[in-house]
Amino acid sequence: MIRLLPFIFFVLICSMNSIAQQTDTVSMSIVKTPITKNAVYKINPWVDIPVTIVVDAFSFYGMSVIYGRDRVPESEILALNKNDINQFDRPVTNNYSEKAKEASDLFFYSSMPLPLLLLIDKKIRKDGLNVGLLFLETMGTTGVLYTSSAMIVNRFRPYAYNPDVPIGTRTGGGVKNSFFAGHPALVATSTFFMAKVYSDYHPNMKNKWILYAIAGSATTATGLLRLKGGQHFKTDVITGIAIGTMVGILVPHLHKNKSMIASKLSLLPNIKKGSTGFTAFYKL
Repeated sequence: MIRLLPFIFFVLICSMNSIAQQTDTVSMSIVKTPITKNAVYKINPWVDIPVTIVVDAFSFYGMSVIYGRDRVPESEILALNKNDINQFDRPVTNNYSEKAKEASDLFFYSSMPLPLLLLIDKKIRKDGLNVGLLFLETMGTTGVLYTSSAMIVNRFRPYAYNPDVPIGTRTGGGVKNSFFAGHPALVATSTFFMAKVYSDYHPNMKNKWILYAIAGSATTATGLLRLKGGQHFKTDVITGIAIGTMVGILVPHLHKNKSMIASKLSLLPNIKKGSTGFTAFYKL
């Protein structure tokens, strides 16, 4: 339930800001809100609302499954051999740090409500309800991919192979949730979503790379902390970062209003002696 609070808070704030800017509360319904050709994102309520409900519901169900597993028999843990791990991942089996794990948790939990900062921007705040729905859909998509992967792959975490880690920790139910790395994936989804949305609302902004650099830095730091903590292998982290980044960018991109893009494109007839055709102009 704690993981759900940032999402609920985000939707409530979005709703409050949207309603405050409209005198007719009925017009604030996503279902009834018209999509103008100048809107940045096109939300289809008959598709996006059910999809968002499904992916978020499955994510929380998946979380309850993978973090509610039965403890692993001690004999199974003691039978693990780090030499069975590929050479690229094997060194991580020597890692274990509670402090690194706790630090990665800070990145994880603080990243979820982070898109609230987007509401500071007036352009985004007026579309707060739709952007909030898009954020829930984006995070839910990563959640489905992460929980499904963990349930199917059942890969032991690196610390399961480490004899210096207390056996009680090594036999915990969550020890089979190594692939792929959920913390870096969700941090990437949230931070790259922010960078993408802000860039889409401010297409003429200079130095957009700074936004993506900040997102990449937060994601990389989370991944390194998970490695140091012995929570994931290198391949787990690389996969998680790749998936989280793609989802954080692609979901908003796929919702871009095509009519807005088309409105910036102009085709003018080009008639010259001996040739005919069109000249295209695109407004940035």
